[in-house]
Amino acid sequence: MKIADFHQRLADLGAKPRHIGRIDRAWLQGWPLDTGTRHQQAQDFLPLSVREAMPQLSETVAGLARLRSEHPAADGSARLLVELGDGQMVESVLLPRDGLCVSSQVGCAVGCVFCMTGKSGLLRQLGSAEIVAQVALARRFRPVKKVVFMGMGEPAHNLDNVLEAIELLGTAGGIGHKNLVFSTVGDPRVFERLPQGPVKPALALSLHSTDAERRHWLLPRAPRIDPQELVELGEAYARQTGHPIQYQWTLLEGINDSQEEMDGILRLLKGKYAVMNLIPYNSLEADDYRRPGGERIVALVRYLHSRGVLTKVRNSAGQDIDGGCGQLRARAEQAARSRPPRTR
Repeated sequence: MKIADFHQRLADLGAKPRHIGRIDRAWLQGWPLDTGTRHQQAQDFLPLSVREAMPQLSETVAGLARLRSEHPAADGSARLLVELGDGQMVESVLLPRDGLCVSSQVGCAVGCVFCMTGKSGLLRQLGSAEIVAQVALARRFRPVKKVVFMGMGEPAHNLDNVLEAIELLGTAGGIGHKNLVFSTVGDPRVFERLPQGPVKPALALSLHSTDAERRHWLLPRAPRIDPQELVELGEAYARQTGHPIQYQWTLLEGINDSQEEMDGILRLLKGKYAVMNLIPYNSLEADDYRRPGGERIVALVRYLHSRGVLTKVRNSAGQDIDGGCGQLRARAEQAARSRPPRTR
């Protein structure tokens, strides 16, 4: 379901824009849809036709994203396995400091070699209502003041739905524009469309290598944009919006943690309105990739930071529960396949 579909259904029932706005605000706060204010009852602000349809509307909205399981971690995060209306599953992550990471697709077509989500390929897009429903679900557990589109999927491949969700979250959802973070491997359409919207989110660009061929190997089905061109596009957007670009760099031992790559980062990012997020790889058993050792990671941060590139280490949330993006869904799918068939 798209947000526009939900709004049209309300309009068909006789809801005016002011009624739809109030229902949106209640929905995105995780409240019952007929919640007004502390001093208002539904009969004071909703038409009778809408009130009569409210049980069915509430059931429809609740079915967009249901909690399948919750996995708290020691770092204060919690990974949520979320079941959609058709039984497909995605992951959301409650982050420390009132953040939430949401998914925009079931699976992903980019095929990053280090990503569990990419191994399943793209199964389907999420509608804009399914995207914001993850926020409504999360707000039943804790406040959400920041939403990052860094979960399952490539937001640029579902651009219309993601931008529609961002617009609602940045208005009725009450989330500041710089606290909405659009994460992408880079797509020319992103740099065309984001500046045109009424809500201009912060931008996170997955870089992972300063060498064009190595980056293509790591992100095999990402658009072939040279890293220098990608940084130039990001810099233009950062200057336009006043939000620094967050560059994402999954650290893979022996692949992109070399001195050559670090000097490449300095060449591309020194003097730019940017933050480099080094993300140590979330290693699994029998995995082809490993994260660098702790001392090496500290040395990389010091090298970049001392030479003028603001650098942070951003560990994936929930590492103590093997919570890398896509892992919960993969385990749930595997468990479902291994269950014996039902007998009559």
